[in-house]
Amino acid sequence: MRHGGVSGKAAVIVWRRWIFPLLLVIVVGACAAALVKIAFFPDRSEAVVGPESTITDPVVAVERGSVVNELSLSGAVARDDSYPVRGEINGTVTAVHVAEGESVSKGQKLFTIKQDEPRKDIDVLAPEAGDVSGVALVKGQMTSAGTEIYTISPARYHLLATVQPVQLYRLVNAPTEAAVTITGGPAPFTCTGVRVQVSAEGTASVRCAIPGDQVVFAGLPAQLDLAVGKVDDALVVPVTAVQGGAGTGKVWVDAGDGSDPEEREVTLGVNDGTMVEVVSGLEEGDSVRQFVPGFVAPVEEFCYEVAPGVEQCDSGMSW
Repeated sequence: MRHGGVSGKAAVIVWRRWIFPLLLVIVVGACAAALVKIAFFPDRSEAVVGPESTITDPVVAVERGSVVNELSLSGAVARDDSYPVRGEINGTVTAVHVAEGESVSKGQKLFTIKQDEPRKDIDVLAPEAGDVSGVALVKGQMTSAGTEIYTISPARYHLLATVQPVQLYRLVNAPTEAAVTITGGPAPFTCTGVRVQVSAEGTASVRCAIPGDQVVFAGLPAQLDLAVGKVDDALVVPVTAVQGGAGTGKVWVDAGDGSDPEEREVTLGVNDGTMVEVVSGLEEGDSVRQFVPGFVAPVEEFCYEVAPGVEQCDSGMSW
């Protein structure tokens, strides 16, 4: 019994001291060899991509549709600029009927001047309603034609709306009237004399006159709506398919047989910023590249909720 117990104890010692460490070394060595294989000797097999996997430029068909070019611009009400008034009489001022800063109505008497030749009293009247300033005449003063005698700030208002430079082509042949909506003001009304202004610095704006019977105040925010143009049952393509956009442009017609697209000149009409009318150069049913060469298609984002109140957005693939 004693010898048997000694032999079992010796066997346990052998397993612990020699066999287990040896097995551990073998396992670690195998793992290391596998890592070296993966890192330095990867599989050389290559995926074979068939012709059906090639990426092609998207095309769109030339179709018939309606295009409405409506432009909404943000602006504000402003008072018309003041201007100096010059005298037309040579003579002596016998009376001044207006005070500095006074509001006057059209035809109101401002000065009385005794004309030199022929000698008679002439009343100088306000040419329009407004505020008078810079009064340069006093009673008994001599005055002559061409002299600035006062300044008037007319009681006229206009709407001035800002325009992005890229929108200027859409304003070619713009109408002379537009609809005005004043925030918190009266019902929408029509302003007249629409014109585009471009300053020397390159900033652009649209201005129109507000009717005199409308009660407005300088500084009020307003919206200007312009109906620039409309066509029905016209040939249309996306603006992304056209190089150009005002009057003329180029498109790339796809024959559908794998050949290079044909560059073609087109005449353009009404443009709403998304679709544009093609007046000539294409036929209904033609296929054109959706994006002109070099155009980067917009990347679509896909958003989803990953936790309550937490949203994650991933960009879609853009070809």
